[in-house]
Parts: sequence; C-alpha cells; structure tokens
Amino acid sequence: MGQLLGLNWLLVLLDISLLSILIYRLLLLIRGTRAAHMMIGLLTIVVLSIAADWLELGGLNWLMSNLKTVWVVGFLILFQPELRRVLAQIGQSRLLAPLVSGTRFAVLGEIVKAVEELAEERIGGLIVLERNAGLRNYVETGTRLDAAVTSELLLTIFTPRTTLHDGAVIIHGDRVVAAGCILPLSQNPRLSQSLGTRHRAALGLAEETDAVVVVVSEETGGISIAADGKLVRRLDEGTLRSELSRRFARRDGGGEE
Repeated sequence: MGQLLGLNWLLVLLDISLLSILIYRLLLLIRGTRAAHMMIGLLTIVVLSIAADWLELGGLNWLMSNLKTVWVVGFLILFQPELRRVLAQIGQSRLLAPLVSGTRFAVLGEIVKAVEELAEERIGGLIVLERNAGLRNYVETGTRLDAAVTSELLLTIFTPRTTLHDGAVIIHGDRVVAAGCILPLSQNPRLSQSLGTRHRAALGLAEETDAVVVVVSEETGGISIAADGKLVRRLDEGTLRSELSRRFARRDGGGEE
C-alpha cells in the first residue's frame, strides 16, 4: 500500500513538473511578441468562465459554454507562429536530426567568398541555408533554379537591378533550389528601427524555422547571421566562416548535424 502511494506521488510530481516546463517554455516563446497580449485576453476569458460557473451566473455561463469550441480554434489561429516555432525546435533535436538532411559543409567556402565580395561592394544579399526544417513553402514563392552552389552564381543573383536581386536565395545541401524568395518579417516589437527589410525577413524566418540566414546590408556592407530566433550583427569573414562551420559541421566528424 505504501509503495502504491509513493508511486502515485511520483506521478503527480512528474505531471506537475512537465506542466510547469511546458508553461515556462510557452511564456518564453511569446515574451515580447503580440501573442503575449493575446494570451492575457484568453486568460481573462477563462477566468470569467470559471467565475460564472462558480457563482452560477446563468447568462454568462451559457455564453462561455458555447464559446469553448471557438476558444480552441482561436488559440490555434492566434498562436500559429509560436506553435510552428515549437514544432521546429522539436524537429531539430539531436535524436531526429539524422532523419533529415542539412546543408553540406563543402559549400560554405563558396558562400563565405560570395558574402565577402557582396560586403566589399555594398551589395545587399539574403542567403538562407536550410537545416532540418523544410522550407518548401518559401521556395514556392521564388524562382526555382536547382543549381550547384558557387560564389559566381550567388554574385550574379544579387547583382543590383536584376529580377531576383531583392529576394532571398534558399540553399538545400549543395544546391541553390530557388532565388527571389519571400520570407516572413519578424513581428518582434523590440527590434531596432534601424533594421531594414532584409534583416527583419532573416530574423522572421529564424524565428519560425531552424534555418540559418546570412544577411549583407546594402547600406553599410555589414554581415549578419540570423539563427535560432536571434540576429548576430557586424561579423567579419573569419567570424562568419567559424559560425557557419560550427552550425554545419560534417556528420561524419561528430558535428552538430
């Protein structure tokens, strides 16, 4: 009997711990975003529903009961970006990484070479390196190429006043799969007003997927990397190379992927 009670307590503690972790992670994901205000609104409705049931307020209780289905649909719609981000983080775990393909280490030199020249010439560039999360939705917004990754190709794509200059290049493995792609803009209200569309688009994709996005500023020639929902600015060639190498180490060398 004592062992059974002990097991029940362990299960209760495990349940509480898992629920606490989930709530904590959710709060971290929505902190500083529009979803934080939406969450407050939803919690207010839930509290009103509980109060109406407890105080036996017939009219309010009837209204809240009929809105329960709408709450579920509303939650999925309002928190769609956050839910995508959670699923992307689960998909990029080390246990699942061997099941999906990533960018090959061999193409990084070509990318760094192209980025360095773009920065010297102050030509804007937006290069997306796909990792575990598929980017098919964003590929379909651009022009499909399916070409080998070379610095010459990247420089040609980002040549000013060309058709594909303003969009993003998406790289999968050792292939440029598409160019001129449209990325989602970050909705983070804490971003600096000095950040342009390229940086906001890079961060927006990094917030929703596990892709690594390299940005070259057209105004300053500065190099930045967006990954894991964060933007790192003012990189030089050496730092860029080391950052990409760390994130896209060879599978056979025991690296990240």
